[in-house]
Amino acid sequence: MLVQSPGTLAWPVKSAIFVEHIKLPDPSTRSNPLNKKELSERDICTKFITPAIARAGWNLQTQVREEVTFTAGRIIVRGRLHTRGKKRRADYILYHQKNVPLAVIEAKDNKHSLGAGMEQALGYAETLDIPFIFSSNGDGFLFHDRTGLASQMETELSLDQFPSPDDLWQRYCRYKGLDDTAQQVVSFPYYDDGSGRTPRYYQANAINRTIEAIARGQNRILLVMATGTGKTYTAFQIIWRLWKAKQKKRILFLADRNILVDQTKSNDFKPFGPAMTKIEKREVNTAFEIYLSLYQAVTGNDDARNIYKQFPPDFFDLVVVDECHRGSAAEDSAWREILNYFSAATHVGLTATPKETREVSNIHYFGEPVYTYSLRQGIEDGFLAPYKVIRIDLDVDLQGWRPKSGQKDKYGNLIEDRIYNLKDMDRNIVFDERTQLVASKITEYLQKTGEFQKTIVFCTDIDHAERMRQALVNLNPERVKEHRKYIMRITGDNDEGKAELDNFIDPESRYPVIVTTSQLMSTGVDAKTCKLIVLDKTIGSPTEFKQIIGRGTRIDEEHNKHWFTIMDFKKATERFADKDFDGDPVQIFKPKEGDDIVPPDDTSPDNIDPFEDDLDDIGDTGEDDGHDDGEGWTTDDEDMDDNYPPIQPPEDDPEPRIKYRVQGQEFNVSKVRVQHLDASGKLVTESMHDYTKECVTRQYASLDDFLRKWSSADKKKAVIDELAEQGVFWPELQANVSSKVGSEIDPFDLICHIVFDQPPLTRRERADNVKKRNYFTRYEGAARQVLETLLEKYADVGIEPVEEITILTDQAFSKIGAPMELVSAFGGKSGYLQAVQELEAQLYGQPQSA
Repeated sequence: MLVQSPGTLAWPVKSAIFVEHIKLPDPSTRSNPLNKKELSERDICTKFITPAIARAGWNLQTQVREEVTFTAGRIIVRGRLHTRGKKRRADYILYHQKNVPLAVIEAKDNKHSLGAGMEQALGYAETLDIPFIFSSNGDGFLFHDRTGLASQMETELSLDQFPSPDDLWQRYCRYKGLDDTAQQVVSFPYYDDGSGRTPRYYQANAINRTIEAIARGQNRILLVMATGTGKTYTAFQIIWRLWKAKQKKRILFLADRNILVDQTKSNDFKPFGPAMTKIEKREVNTAFEIYLSLYQAVTGNDDARNIYKQFPPDFFDLVVVDECHRGSAAEDSAWREILNYFSAATHVGLTATPKETREVSNIHYFGEPVYTYSLRQGIEDGFLAPYKVIRIDLDVDLQGWRPKSGQKDKYGNLIEDRIYNLKDMDRNIVFDERTQLVASKITEYLQKTGEFQKTIVFCTDIDHAERMRQALVNLNPERVKEHRKYIMRITGDNDEGKAELDNFIDPESRYPVIVTTSQLMSTGVDAKTCKLIVLDKTIGSPTEFKQIIGRGTRIDEEHNKHWFTIMDFKKATERFADKDFDGDPVQIFKPKEGDDIVPPDDTSPDNIDPFEDDLDDIGDTGEDDGHDDGEGWTTDDEDMDDNYPPIQPPEDDPEPRIKYRVQGQEFNVSKVRVQHLDASGKLVTESMHDYTKECVTRQYASLDDFLRKWSSADKKKAVIDELAEQGVFWPELQANVSSKVGSEIDPFDLICHIVFDQPPLTRRERADNVKKRNYFTRYEGAARQVLETLLEKYADVGIEPVEEITILTDQAFSKIGAPMELVSAFGGKSGYLQAVQELEAQLYGQPQSA
């Protein structure tokens, strides 16, 4: 007879990997169920931690929340698949009131030490901006005070020594410097419409930091929040609480795009109702409390147009400036004039991209940000969409182009004799063949991945946007024939195109699908379903780059928008190498001539070219020539009536720039680059195999570590799910294993084979090995039939369904008996579950001869 010695591993002739024999609990030796060491973490919470909190005076209904999930789980993209990473969840959060969190508690079962959860809890507290942290195993509490005001940072407390709500609130107020008046302001609740919507954790942090700063008397405040993270909703909650608390009575909200003001008024600010007005037609009415305005609507080139001066300087006591990097940062800007006029008011600036140059500074005016929520953090938390990059370098762009002696363009203009490089393309010189090639690559990608994916093509200027529109129309005749608005140009000079902006933004509106633009759509456009952003313009700064990327970072689960793609023809994505850039891509793909435009699902080392600086390519110096193009400067007032003054461009060349147009020059795609972003947000360059290896070895340093975890897991599904949260894509992984066995081996053998280089067994081979050992002879009747059927189910569909007791409702078991009868054949549920665990031990553990 074959038996297994505990703690040993045996290898069959095929050298497949097995785990050591699983030691099953003996019901006869089980301790009293009330033994604290045998209680689950949830039991520890229910029986010890929650009662201790209640005894300390905390209201369990209004001040205590359990199992609070505060992130959405990073979206991990591999190939065309995506999954969600693990959500972060705190066991307890304690509140002074619903809007002011005071403490976080991390619970562990009693097999752990008192402080075993402290490091985890400290991480939560740092993210949630909470000063008081507790760890408990049911015996008491380890208390960590982050304020620095306690005599010692960590203190052990008994269950009866847990601090009262008033105790922690008074400590909190001393830490924040809040007097009695400030405490009343800080305590005022959020707006609640009854729908259950509440601020996300980072919005709550931003709101509370701002209100606390104002309550302490700070009058210049800067908030930095990535595009798509809800700055306007955050601003609304700040204003609402200050307004309702009567801390601020008249508020001015300034923006520089009409669409931003209208969206704000009709959406987030709607609860202000009749107390709110939009300043229009240069008319002032002092009967309202909440004012929304474009800054262009209240300023002008002469005092007669500066209607903001019709308000007394002390009329507003709060001015909120949206997207403050676009105007108020410059000392001589119109926004700054307004802020200076209302200098007695509190000024709050909101921006995704604070501007810091020698001439322009948000921080110089507002001070250091009171709170920052970055693009990288938003992607990490799963609130913003990650993205892939397709980098397409064209040969002439890289090599540069020089005209022949005396060469003229198609209009007869003598072309200046010099080398024209990437930054000249479509700015100083136009090649029709280049426009055609770019349009063909966009079309190729959409035809292979979905022709109705909302797409924005960013061009150098209005002329370039129109030529790109024409090229795309000619390459997509069937789609344009179906609907003329399939492709449209949306630029500041095109009223018909601008009229379609709302339809492009609307997830329920199918058309337009592809829009060409230059500057108009780079900011203030909430295009949640945009899945493709094409960059065919030189981008001069990380600020502009982040704003453009922000057009795609919103997630729309309902319309299957979880990630998006950037197609880059102008090396704009080299901004990723900027030390100040905070949101790396999940993949960079750089196709060669003739390659498929769609990034491969898996990459081989032959296709990988690590990030390098191509600025030394012939003809491309990488220097910006300082020009700011057409639409970006002449149409920032595109949404306003003609009476509003445009933003003035910077001084440019005294002579108009000639744009040459050349025909007959061949353009080709140059080279390939592929990179992925792993689950932790780091850029990696390995194949699916290598990626999986890194994911697993972060968790299990050796084969023995993995075997111990697998053997000790009550359910193998827990290990499988845990690895999925770390970024292992099981279906794609199986597809990348030899087609002979890829779909026939289970996760255990996949990991052992790919990560630890062990030959795999198929599920059928493992099932047959169990049969050969006559394992079922110890069972009789229905019990034996059930186990034999479970073994067949394992061979067919894998281990996860076998672990669920609901499998007994499957038709394959109905001929044996009803589910309750089948469980009774094992003496009850516990006997059945023990038999399943023993079956797993037989599947993954190979007994040896006695």
